[in-house]
Amino acid sequence: MKTILVVDDQPDELELVSHLLAGGDYNVLTAGSGSKGLQQSREFKGEIALLLSDFQMPGGMSGIDLATAMTIDRPQLKVLMMSGFPGGMLVLNEGWHFLAKPFIASQLRALVLGLVYPDKDSKFSEEKHGSS
Repeated sequence: MKTILVVDDQPDELELVSHLLAGGDYNVLTAGSGSKGLQQSREFKGEIALLLSDFQMPGGMSGIDLATAMTIDRPQLKVLMMSGFPGGMLVLNEGWHFLAKPFIASQLRALVLGLVYPDKDSKFSEEKHGSS
């Protein structure tokens, strides 16, 4: 079972996303801020396959700051940023992915499946992107 850390400062969105991913093939950890997410990551002894974080959060640590710190600790970590901002306005590190809010449940699940289990057949699997 793969572990996903979901970080969002909006309690309703945090609950919704974790509910959509809970069960099945995922162990879902949650945090309400970037600093709590980093603490959660550092205290969790197992592998975290994916960070799913809001891009902009109050409290001094943005989703980008969190992802940067976590990928130093966990180089194999996949990163999926979500935001209400249009994707073109964000600059993401190579290999990071973006999901625009609002999104539909099937879109979230398919994207997460493609990142966490890239060998499973999904239109979002990294191997299936081809040249772009």
